[in-house]
Amino acid sequence: MNQKEGPTKTINEPGTGFIMLMIIGLILSSLVAMPGELRGTDMKYNKLTPEEERVILQKGTERPFSGKYNKHFEKGTYSCKRCDAPLYRSDDKFESSCGWPSFDDEIPGAIEQVPDADGRRTEITCKRCGAHLGHVFRNEELTPKNTRHCVNSLSLNFMAYQPDPRTETAYFAAGCFWGVESLFQAQEGVLSTRVGYMGGHTDNPTYRDVCSGKTGHAETIEVVFDPVKTTFETLARFFFEMHDPTQMNRQGPDIGSQYRSAVFYTGEAQKETAENLIRLLKKASFRVATSLEKANTFWEAEEYHQDYYLKTGKQPYCHFYSPKFD
Repeated sequence: MNQKEGPTKTINEPGTGFIMLMIIGLILSSLVAMPGELRGTDMKYNKLTPEEERVILQKGTERPFSGKYNKHFEKGTYSCKRCDAPLYRSDDKFESSCGWPSFDDEIPGAIEQVPDADGRRTEITCKRCGAHLGHVFRNEELTPKNTRHCVNSLSLNFMAYQPDPRTETAYFAAGCFWGVESLFQAQEGVLSTRVGYMGGHTDNPTYRDVCSGKTGHAETIEVVFDPVKTTFETLARFFFEMHDPTQMNRQGPDIGSQYRSAVFYTGEAQKETAENLIRLLKKASFRVATSLEKANTFWEAEEYHQDYYLKTGKQPYCHFYSPKFD
């Protein structure tokens, strides 16, 4: 009886299907990463101190009020100490008085939330590397977002905000910042605006704090502009012409030191320009009450104040353009 040619196959020899299953199993097992391991990469982690390892790898907690970022409110980005992934923006940081850095939002996609084994709390980790950050709490009514990411300073690095060298920034106070922002937004060369508080002596003031008149802040607008398309002098001239700089600690119906007229200069060139414009106004018989103050920390106002007239469709009620220079 003739047999077909070809290799003989014993009962103990694994078939092609079995071999493929083994290969797939090995691939899948290689993808089950250890905590903090990046799949499909040869990521190298930053070297950690023993105390950082206790917090980041062993899920420990630093002592309250001991972390360097607890009372830190510089503008910039907070990143993962272990892998440098961006995690939080300074705009989302707030003072919670809990003893640890607190944020009410994260950079989208940066954080993993995992319920603790006891079900009582929710752990937050770096989504990229699994580093332990702290815990998230809700419904405390500390901010409008009603969320508090309670983070260990030891889990974080910080990169300060670096302004675009191709832009310049100016700060003006001219009464209610809603109207001031609305008018500046329409000026040629203005790239962006924010409203906030400057010139006071209290850190991280709220609108209510500033309205009390006890913090020393003025309602202020930050103007980022393209120096190729406009100049600080052009914007400063417009500042003097879009409000009444002769009023002391008020603008229209708004009364109080928070509504004072002020130029917060960022350097000597801005100061000299503003001084020259004030001399011209005084020569034209304007009794200028505008103060010149060196710019210090700009505290961004609450979200509902930003772009107020763009959001509401209303019109400014105490600011209008009135030419004052020849």
